[in-house]
Amino acid sequence: MSNQAYSFFQSVERSFDKAAKFTKLDKGLLEQIKACNSIYSMRFPVKMDDGRIEVIEAYRVQHSHHKTPCKGGIRFSIEVNQDEVMALAALMTYKCAIVNVPFGGGKGGIKIDPRKYSTYELEKITRRYTAELVKKNFIGPGTDVPAPDYGTGEREMAWIVDTYQSLKPGEIDAAGCVTGKPITQGGVRGRKEATGLGVFFGVREVCSMPDVMERLGLSVGIEGKTIVVQGLGNVGYHSAKYFREAGAKVVAIAEYEGAIYNAEGLNEEEVFQHRKKTGSILNFPGATNIANSKEALELACDILIPAALENVINHENADRVKAKIIGEAANGPLTPEADEILAAKKVLVIPDMYLNAGGVTVSYFEWLKNLSHVRYGRMEKRFTENLNGHILGQIEELTGKKVSEKERGFIMHGPEEVDLVHSGLEESMISATREIMDIWRSNPEIPDMRTAAYVNAINKVGTSYAELGIFP
Repeated sequence: MSNQAYSFFQSVERSFDKAAKFTKLDKGLLEQIKACNSIYSMRFPVKMDDGRIEVIEAYRVQHSHHKTPCKGGIRFSIEVNQDEVMALAALMTYKCAIVNVPFGGGKGGIKIDPRKYSTYELEKITRRYTAELVKKNFIGPGTDVPAPDYGTGEREMAWIVDTYQSLKPGEIDAAGCVTGKPITQGGVRGRKEATGLGVFFGVREVCSMPDVMERLGLSVGIEGKTIVVQGLGNVGYHSAKYFREAGAKVVAIAEYEGAIYNAEGLNEEEVFQHRKKTGSILNFPGATNIANSKEALELACDILIPAALENVINHENADRVKAKIIGEAANGPLTPEADEILAAKKVLVIPDMYLNAGGVTVSYFEWLKNLSHVRYGRMEKRFTENLNGHILGQIEELTGKKVSEKERGFIMHGPEEVDLVHSGLEESMISATREIMDIWRSNPEIPDMRTAAYVNAINKVGTSYAELGIFP
């Protein structure tokens, strides 16, 4: 077990212990919440395209059964090991509790570099992994529901649901055995942008709190704020998009080849297209190049959004970070040492464990859709449009005035699936932000927002266990 992998689970435990002091839970109950309930480590043979047999190493961890099913992604990465999967499963438990999604935490991983296998080999590996999970009852709409993670996407989820359905013929809720599926296979609209949009909703809510903004010396609201985004993947791209549309200025975007800066603001779609065409974000028209992308993290800005790798802000560079707010869009972009340095500098760190929970929140909506067997909006869309049209007609008749076409379209619009998913995500992120902030405000000894988030999660999981009667 490598030290780095081991330290990931340890750093989760360290954050947990830091927060546990601010709860009133029994020591034994805290130990139970911390522990991984079930760990399934497997090895299985798969025949490759050239006829040789390769033994694949894979895992599935169920961290907590205080609520079922367990929920968490499956990653395909050569870095996968038991310790990393345990740490990620634990984070999923706390993440779900914070955003009030009624799942226990789980996580899976297959130790392969997906780029080194053909599509057919990946399909065989994925289907065999699913069969192994079915054998031991580690997958199912009521037991454990995987999702995409590093190295996996809609394609792999479609293979998983197909394998599951073939092994469990006639199971009516089988589509709910996994989320992140293609729309045609029972997926939900709005899943792709969910994490980035959730990051935006969470940061926007913090920026709407006058007491917090006053403490940071910032004005209330998102408009006019300067933003630096690290990473132009799915999460970074969508975070940048929603901040820009809300009137903020994305002054810098960083990728591994370098970073670009423009004080007037950048358009993420134009940068994305430029990178697609040239293979790099550098030399973007009107922007200044920054050769070392790490320097972008130290630029003067109001809000920094690290949306790429873990541990990018650490004891070496934390002191040079000039942002007033850091929104952790990636998993673990700050080390525990960086947390302490930034807390001393009065920088507000909005923690990853709830800020990037948009993905699991929308996965929950997909799971509910699969169990209800009906698309969101199908029942009410026309009814709402007809009713709004009638109300609008009456108002126009009574006032003798006409509403503009733009406003008419907005008022008449009945909700489609994507509208309801975005609205549900907004509600989840706003209420989670307020809960965490209330805990932090109520106890001045809690050092930072991350600890307040953990306190919130631990209390909720502990209450669940107590109400189940497992602990008096």
